[in-house]
Amino acid sequence: MTITEEIQALKKEKNAVILAHYYVNPEVQEIADYIGDSFYLSKVAVGLKEQTIVFCGVSFMGESAKILNPDKKVLMPDVEADCAMAHMADAETIRRMREQYEDLAVVCYINSTAELKRHSDVCVTSANAVQIVRALPNQNIFFIPDKNLAHFVAEQVPEKHFVYNDGYCPVHEKMQVRELLDVKEQHPKAEILCHPECPKAVLELADYVGSTSGIIRYAAESACREFIIGTENGVRWKLEQENPGKTFYFTKTEPVCRDMKRITLEKILHVLKTGEQALEVNEALREAAQKPLERMLELAK
Repeated sequence: MTITEEIQALKKEKNAVILAHYYVNPEVQEIADYIGDSFYLSKVAVGLKEQTIVFCGVSFMGESAKILNPDKKVLMPDVEADCAMAHMADAETIRRMREQYEDLAVVCYINSTAELKRHSDVCVTSANAVQIVRALPNQNIFFIPDKNLAHFVAEQVPEKHFVYNDGYCPVHEKMQVRELLDVKEQHPKAEILCHPECPKAVLELADYVGSTSGIIRYAAESACREFIIGTENGVRWKLEQENPGKTFYFTKTEPVCRDMKRITLEKILHVLKTGEQALEVNEALREAAQKPLERMLELAK
């Protein structure tokens, strides 16, 4: 029996479902029941009939699934898989901002710890941030933790006043304008598709800026046959699967999230066999962090 066959058999035996982010390794995406970005996975986790969720992603994603599904077991194939940006804000700064600005909404990117979510008014993802911020009654917005996504949203919602945090995604922050232009010179007909976690100078070169799912959708709908992709390289698998007649290029220094790549078939098999590495969130924290997540799901309908 192959490792994939073992995983499939155990999944049925344990009444389990596998969720995977676009940035994990291709072989992990291949065996997942659901593949998506943070917004899609947070939505799909709610209402699943399976009692065990194997979450192939980084820690904040598993936390969100557990917060929204307290009665289900959430297994993390690698407990060390984390997101640096998820920790790039703090409760003290939030407290100071609330004192400084009246009518402040603390808008928390879902790429954050449960502890940050508990101090926030609403969560957002890159797919729904513009829609949700626009819908908020508040005039002042403190957007945590990602400064690049915050600036992108602010440009789309100029009627609001934004206060910026200094967090960032280390993978997207390292995207280089020069490398992007080099690929464009080699493939002048290619469209540039970028994630809003990239710095503004990179986004200014893009033909399209959007979430990972948005990039995938745009590539499928565009008449163009070549694309330069400005996000983590794990998305290549889904892009090529859905667009066999199209070509996708990345910069010379390919954007790679090492934490996402920690997830392997062997680790998935291990947690399914043993039930180990079940994620726990204490009830007080879970209840507090659940409110901004549920508000996100409500406002994003």
